[in-house]
Amino acid sequence: MVQTGERLVSTASERYLLMYMIALLVIVTALVIVFFVVFLKRKNKLILDKIKQQQAFEDEITQAQTETQEQTLKNIGWELHDNIGQLLSFASMQLSILKMQASDDIKEKFKDTSEALRESLKEVRALSKTLNNEVVLNIGFEKSVSNELDRLKKMKFASAQKFSKGEKRHFNNKKHEIVLFRIIQEFLSNSVKYSEAENLSITLDYQPENLIIIAKDDGKGFDMATVEKGSGLLNMKSRAALINAELELKSEKGQGVELIINYPFSQTT
Repeated sequence: MVQTGERLVSTASERYLLMYMIALLVIVTALVIVFFVVFLKRKNKLILDKIKQQQAFEDEITQAQTETQEQTLKNIGWELHDNIGQLLSFASMQLSILKMQASDDIKEKFKDTSEALRESLKEVRALSKTLNNEVVLNIGFEKSVSNELDRLKKMKFASAQKFSKGEKRHFNNKKHEIVLFRIIQEFLSNSVKYSEAENLSITLDYQPENLIIIAKDDGKGFDMATVEKGSGLLNMKSRAALINAELELKSEKGQGVELIINYPFSQTT
């Protein structure tokens, strides 16, 4: 009886010890899991903070580059207007004086040169305005786009048209107008240089919360795999990112180029 009782006590003790060990193992395992989860969360938070800091740093760099570019463009615009414009005006005046002193049979020969000088002066003045962000802000986004299209139509293209849809809205941040205009300028500049297009069009679609801009040319197009490496597209994308706009470029060889910008109005910064 005594031995049986001792065995029962021993068995109970072993069970309690086993339960204690199991409970201890469960607690230790739970602590390890909790520690691991906390460690992962902390690690992920540090990674996210680092990514945010890196993104903020890159945004600041892009913003600084954009501001530097704007100042450079403004300076070039001033130089064109003040220096080159004055030189062309002086040349036009001198030519007019020579024309007055020339005989009738020679005066006709001055006609084409005089016209070329006048057109050059107009082009320089128009270009200087589009390069100056203060002028863009003063006359507004839509008018700036129209002026740029008019300038290009006179210079190269058979047609360069702007279309507007919806009810026009004002920008919460006026600087965003300049960024959008510069993106469009980059697109138009590439069309002039590379597209061999005859016609341009820009559609401004004002929606309740967004402005959809669609710029097209009917040029020779290109392979999208090639343009992804180009600085022009990267420049447009970096500018779009500054104002939280979505940018998409579409093209096929022989099918022209289409640029789509989706700009959200509901932002103040």
